[in-house]
Amino acid sequence: MIAFFGFGKCLNFLLASFYLFLFESKGMATPKQTLSTMENKKYLSAEQHSALLSTLKERFEKNTNRHKGLEWDNVQAKLESNTEKLWSLNEMERTGGEPDVVGHDTNTGEYLFYDCSSESPKDRRGVCYDQQALDARKEHKPKNSALAMATAMGIELLTEAQYRELQQLGNFDTKTSSWIATPAKIRTLGGAIFADFRYDTVFVYHNGAESYYAARGFRGRLGV
Repeated sequence: MIAFFGFGKCLNFLLASFYLFLFESKGMATPKQTLSTMENKKYLSAEQHSALLSTLKERFEKNTNRHKGLEWDNVQAKLESNTEKLWSLNEMERTGGEPDVVGHDTNTGEYLFYDCSSESPKDRRGVCYDQQALDARKEHKPKNSALAMATAMGIELLTEAQYRELQQLGNFDTKTSSWIATPAKIRTLGGAIFADFRYDTVFVYHNGAESYYAARGFRGRLGV
């Protein structure tokens, strides 16, 4: 009985070694690697997925002026086939961005989502512009940078032109301000730009890229 048990363990070891060799020799992911990939993939649970679509649909239907002529069913179909983009939208929502559709690119077929919260997204404030600026600070460092957060979320900062387009759809950042994508020339010289809306006018300003304020976050965009 003891000898048989020992033989069984040996057989299991040999079988495991054979399958591992088979996976690796054919360049296939091992079961462990496959599980690791699944764990690292950006996805939403069924509950999160349903809740986000419900929120986005409700916002879409309440703000038809932002996307005249567009139908929610078409937007949802796009979202359902892009799970990682849906994850990014959830990150926009989770950090206070209140993303909504603001247009449709007929060349690429993408629906364009911008952060449409009335003020700069609350959980993205108090950050400097980018990692270079964050590294340059010797003390009193902020918790993060706008570009690093945007990259982690899978979105891009609005450009000045896109920010001005957004302001055509309502009044945003009347009490706060938002970092926007900075031209390379300005950034090379140590600066970064941000914008807000005051006195019925869009203002674009400059600051040192390492600066950060409690009332300044950033607004992003995502094409789906």
